[in-house]
Amino acid sequence: MKPFEISSILSVSPPTLHPDASRLVVSVQRPDLVADRYVGQLWSVQLDGSLSKRMSRGTLDTAPQFSPDGSTLAFLRQVDDRPQLAVMDADGGECLIVTAAPLGVGQFRWSPDSASIAFLARVPEHGRYGTVEGLGAGAEPPRRFTTLKYRSNGIGYTTDRRSHVFIVAVPDLGGEPAYPAAPVAGPLGGPVAPDPSTVPVAYQLTRGDVDHTAIAFTPDGTRIAVVAARHASRDTDLAASIATVLVRPTADPAAVAAAPEMLVDVAPTAFGITALGFAADGVLYFLANDLGPTAVDFVGRGTALYLLEAAPGATPRRLTDPATVDLGEPASQLTVTASTALVQDRRAGRVDLLEVDRHGVTTVLSSGEFEITGHDRAGGATVATFTGPATHGEAGVVDAGAVHPLTDWSGEADPLPATELTITARDGHPVHGWVVAPRGAGPHPVLLVIHGGPFAQFSVSLFDEAQVYAAAGYAVLLCNPRGAAGYGEAHARAIRGRMGTDDLGDVLDFLDGAVAATDALDGHRVGIMGGSYGGYLTAWAVAHDHRFTGAIVERGFLDPVTFVGTSDIGSFFGGEYTGSDPERVAAQSPQAKVGRVTTPTLVIHSADDLRCPLEQGERYYAALLHHGVDAELLVFPGENHELSRSGRPRHRVQRFTAILAWWDRHLPVAGGPGHLEQS
Repeated sequence: MKPFEISSILSVSPPTLHPDASRLVVSVQRPDLVADRYVGQLWSVQLDGSLSKRMSRGTLDTAPQFSPDGSTLAFLRQVDDRPQLAVMDADGGECLIVTAAPLGVGQFRWSPDSASIAFLARVPEHGRYGTVEGLGAGAEPPRRFTTLKYRSNGIGYTTDRRSHVFIVAVPDLGGEPAYPAAPVAGPLGGPVAPDPSTVPVAYQLTRGDVDHTAIAFTPDGTRIAVVAARHASRDTDLAASIATVLVRPTADPAAVAAAPEMLVDVAPTAFGITALGFAADGVLYFLANDLGPTAVDFVGRGTALYLLEAAPGATPRRLTDPATVDLGEPASQLTVTASTALVQDRRAGRVDLLEVDRHGVTTVLSSGEFEITGHDRAGGATVATFTGPATHGEAGVVDAGAVHPLTDWSGEADPLPATELTITARDGHPVHGWVVAPRGAGPHPVLLVIHGGPFAQFSVSLFDEAQVYAAAGYAVLLCNPRGAAGYGEAHARAIRGRMGTDDLGDVLDFLDGAVAATDALDGHRVGIMGGSYGGYLTAWAVAHDHRFTGAIVERGFLDPVTFVGTSDIGSFFGGEYTGSDPERVAAQSPQAKVGRVTTPTLVIHSADDLRCPLEQGERYYAALLHHGVDAELLVFPGENHELSRSGRPRHRVQRFTAILAWWDRHLPVAGGPGHLEQS
């Protein structure tokens, strides 16, 4: 795979299944280098496999959802680079835009009667974000902060644009369109109606200085359950609670302000809640992390499924064991059926689809060499979207413990295969991973690539980074050291307060084991690289092991001290991973050990990264130069922490080109820089 071929990487949204189980709809998206943006439309896929067709024509249409009665399809369409809610006939046709949210629409849900849609949208403070015509960002008044949490990576400041719940009535798709009124200079001999809006009125149902992050209608449609942190200590913990708000489409602010009522307060039990949904009898299911007595103990915590009975005074009951089953990222989803819930479990580089009943009995609906990325159930059928070793995304039917593909959007793709490998670490712990090698006998120079998180995982799915580097002539090693997800809480929590210990040993032992097990790898010519936590462990590795001919430290967590007060998660992340004792923190800090580094190092960072702020990379780079290390700093304007995954397409290509150029200089492939052609 050449860098410019990222345009062939298709991502597929979770599916929505028509109530009659005849077809599913997904959004299929890709990066477009000509437009330098992400583009995508909705596709309809018949469950009998007879037909797949594009059914929308927007530049970027995402998040499709059929109405409960099956008559209408709702989705998000980019309008002036903001996602707005759109509806169309379930069989396709021209859509109607039904929102004009100044900052765009986020999550949305259909009402049970299919007559309205609830959605989340950020409400800008007056005078900011274009609410006053002609007043640019640089001319806005100063912001005053009194909390630790006031911004978020990929969003920016949050306290002046809180996320709230809205509801909008779905217009008659067969009705007369609204037409803008022409200017009137005088009487026309009859009454002149006011200018009709082309967008229905959406009513705000929540207020307050708090973000709402998930929504679900009650079965009777009279209330909406919402997730928000309303408790007094919300600025210093990670807990949230569930409330219900009365569905009262009124423009009367006093009536709306009186509407919210608490359904259940789970903040005292320290839950971080990510998704929720009701069964027909009013039982509430939700996905949550138990954050312990401090309500900030998030390190390596698996996400579990909980159930809350509709009876007054009921308390949540856990249905799955987070020590062994993790229903969290990536693409965590909850689908509630009549008496069960469908969830996704990440394990050892895979994601399975599970069904859990009210007694906690779990059935594996699909498992195999892939990752389930989304699912739906209707009309007695279950469907899923998935990625795998040869595809970035497909859709299929789930039956007999497996998912049966209905699409082949990857077409003639011929990726380099990943060989699965488990190595025994120095203390006997198994380290699981993959080797993606170039074609040919080798021996090939080796790149040890470390993932972020650290509570994340490399997987069986096609990985563009590994494909680009292997196509350029490098054998790529990917492993999940202690701290990673997919192997239980004990594995994930092993490095809490001990970063750079077992995790460093695991990646180095995997490198040694892979070289010993694979003749095609040249163990004398090795580079190391990683982003975020991977940037941390790369910087840590080159301070302790000098075998590497080069290193790339990208968007790294490099100085736990300055991380506090600069990162959007700085108030809790470092304290939970490295502790707060200054000596212990320094003992786990790459910045504190930078004087030991002799390996040539490229530091890559994004100017708008709020997760690992630019100063982390800048200070580390400056210290490398101060100590005489061959170092470079590459900064991408306008990008945040997600550059390598969802940055501007041209920036992603430029990033790949710079990486390959660095390795061509410090770890050249036999035959010279031919791999840089057309990059």
